[in-house]
Amino acid sequence: MEYQGTELELFAGAIRWKTYFSRQMMPFIQGRVLDVGAGIGSNISFLFNEKVAEWVALEPDPKLAASIAEGVASGTLPSRCRVITGTTDDLRADERFDTIIYADVLEHIDDDRAEVVKAASRLSPGGHLVILAPAHQYLFSPFDEAVGHFRRYDSRMMRELSPSDCSLVSVRLLDSAGLFLSLGNRLVMRAAAPTPAQIDLWDRLFVPISRITDRLVAYRFGKSVLAVWRKQT
Repeated sequence: MEYQGTELELFAGAIRWKTYFSRQMMPFIQGRVLDVGAGIGSNISFLFNEKVAEWVALEPDPKLAASIAEGVASGTLPSRCRVITGTTDDLRADERFDTIIYADVLEHIDDDRAEVVKAASRLSPGGHLVILAPAHQYLFSPFDEAVGHFRRYDSRMMRELSPSDCSLVSVRLLDSAGLFLSLGNRLVMRAAAPTPAQIDLWDRLFVPISRITDRLVAYRFGKSVLAVWRKQT
């Protein structure tokens, strides 16, 4: 499987954004971690922490998987990172994880409900499923279509995805300031893709604002949605 999207490199330099959402995820990341659709591995360094025993980067594109393996070999990515080329269907039948992450991945999967059920079946009791995805279908743009998104999500959609053997811990909307940029692009500029300069402006100016305003609006407003479930014991 060869990935056709262009956003991985485009957003790789969004350091403030990656730092922000990683801190929101960090309390749930520990033990054996499965990073589904790990891409070029640009999130790993932000999410990896001292509580991680092993990080399994699962990526269906062989070229992208190879770039992660090169990062591990060169020391730019943690040595406790193992790369598997494939999907959740290619994991060993007995493999279980304490944390499973889908960071801007689930929107690329046609049957998202079936994927979430499969992910839940791979969780150890008490483990966490963590999903970050773009929010609000009304923001769906030519860029979403170009990079292979099937949909964008909202809080209700995330709740409806809840696996029967997991309890929902939280659903939060992030990047309230950035929502206005996305809305402006959707309604006014109608650009097929953000430019590197726009990404830099958003990351440098709007993300720090969102870190304040998200708390003020109680995480009910934003252009990304973060959902966390816990596997029942």
